[in-house]
Amino acid sequence: MLTVYALTPTGLVRVPEPLQHGIGPEAVWIDLFEPTLEEEKGIEAQLGIDVPTREEMSELEASNRLYEEHGAVYLTCTIVTKLDSDLPQPGQITFILKDGRLVTNRYCDPLPFRRFVAYAEKHPASCQSGINLLAGLAESIINRVADAVEKVGTDLDTISAAVFAPARRAEQQRLNQHGYRRVLERVGQSGALIAKTRESLVSLGRLLTYVQQSPLVTPGQEVRNRLRTLARDAVSLSDHASFLGSNVSFILDATLGLISIEQNNILKIFSVATVALLPPSVIGAIYGMNFEHIPWAHESWGFLGALGLMFVSAAVPLMVFKRRGWL
Repeated sequence: MLTVYALTPTGLVRVPEPLQHGIGPEAVWIDLFEPTLEEEKGIEAQLGIDVPTREEMSELEASNRLYEEHGAVYLTCTIVTKLDSDLPQPGQITFILKDGRLVTNRYCDPLPFRRFVAYAEKHPASCQSGINLLAGLAESIINRVADAVEKVGTDLDTISAAVFAPARRAEQQRLNQHGYRRVLERVGQSGALIAKTRESLVSLGRLLTYVQQSPLVTPGQEVRNRLRTLARDAVSLSDHASFLGSNVSFILDATLGLISIEQNNILKIFSVATVALLPPSVIGAIYGMNFEHIPWAHESWGFLGALGLMFVSAAVPLMVFKRRGWL
């Protein structure tokens, strides 16, 4: 889908049927969302650029993601989408700056794009040129990623309190009853989300650094300062995401350790029960033999005596275990 936005005194407005009427000088943003071959060829012919394919956008080499060609600056970065779902997905977006315009080529629909469009339609100062639009989109993306990083931090604090706080007996009993599977699932989801957000932040940081150094981009001092601030924000959020990633690993290892402790406690109970019941089982097996001469077999108190002997033989190991602190 091809969408062309033109700048008006009140903000961005959509240009109807841009391929038929042509892209005029008032157009500042050309957005290609899952474009057809016809739309790609039309934009390439009118603007004199080479729109990268989906396969080219997925390449990892920095030289294939950030480059200049025929007077245009090509910037491809990774954006995390569906942050509110259990399965966030990365997507690639290419920003092309040429002649004061911004061209975006994307195969995903992240929420920051929709939010920025709604904002730019009412604030013309944020969309005076292509570099202003790029700065606004980058800021919207970073703010969205910051919300995701904050959400992961809050989830990890909740998980840590549920797992490690000894005073929360009810929570501990709930974990013991239902197991730690849900905890492991939440830790795994947090780890996957923080890894994808860090990848997005690193990609955005490289993009912002490159565009500031490009001789083909000449932003004003205000926009340059804004880009520099956004680059610092991306680095700071990336460092915080790395810290949260280490915290995820710690909580995961600690949870697995607690699971091992719970399993060992269960096995210990069975081991103690086996050792305690072994002597009574031997005594019961002896008195169950079909020999004629068995001690106490013909006494009136023999049955009670055998039961008492079995009880004592079971109580003695339990007392020994209790004294040694094994119970």
